[in-house]
Amino acid sequence: MDAVARPRISHGPLPSFTDVLRSELSKLRSVRSTYWTLVAVVCNVGLAALGAIFVPGQLSGHEKETVDPIRLSLGGIHLSQVAFAVLGVLVISSEYSTGMIRTTLSAVPQRRRVLAAKAAVFTVTALVVGMLASFAAYFVFQAFLSDASLRSSIGDPGVLRAVAGGGLFLTVLGLFGLGLGAIIRGSVGAIAAVLGLLFVPPIVAQLLPSSWRDTIGPYLPMHAGSQIFALRHEAGMLGAWSGFAVFCAYAVVTLGAGFVLINRRDA
Repeated sequence: MDAVARPRISHGPLPSFTDVLRSELSKLRSVRSTYWTLVAVVCNVGLAALGAIFVPGQLSGHEKETVDPIRLSLGGIHLSQVAFAVLGVLVISSEYSTGMIRTTLSAVPQRRRVLAAKAAVFTVTALVVGMLASFAAYFVFQAFLSDASLRSSIGDPGVLRAVAGGGLFLTVLGLFGLGLGAIIRGSVGAIAAVLGLLFVPPIVAQLLPSSWRDTIGPYLPMHAGSQIFALRHEAGMLGAWSGFAVFCAYAVVTLGAGFVLINRRDA
């Protein structure tokens, strides 16, 4: 009896990392929150202009000598940080919410490659947008500033680091959100977690005994991360780069957990 011929199954080559990057870039463009982040950036610049015009007149002579002019110019970062954190979460959680993650992982079985591509695309995008927002806010603040005593130059000691630090802070904050999104997978839960971890611990710390507060406070995510865009060092807080390193560690831990869990759970 002749052997029955069996059809040969042809498997196409697995997508390269470059192909996955292109796919993730296309997805990021399709996320509505990406454009809301750009709106937040515009508001960041607008708030810098308003602050330059109206805030100096509300400050006393002593306050003008002690205030951090870079923090004033980057005051809108408190709005932008929410947008970047939420976008970081939605980069991955939106796929779990819609079920599109199953299609993604069917096309790219190497799950960690997918997460790495998401992190890489988000990092570049957030860094570019965050830097543009920070530098635009700084220069707009200087242009509209109504009090010469608060003026600074980008070449002054610490100014370039502080202004660029605004963009670095927003980027790492978004990656922190991305890591939590990979861990929790639900958009609502992950957004609540990232915002809760940012804003709740400083409030709770105020209820602790002073010795505990002084020990723990500098290492809280918001306190540690915000030092990178401060020109003047706050008493009791970490330095600019040491604080930023602690903040990066939070993002690394969440992303590391995401890389471990993405291979251990069903889509």
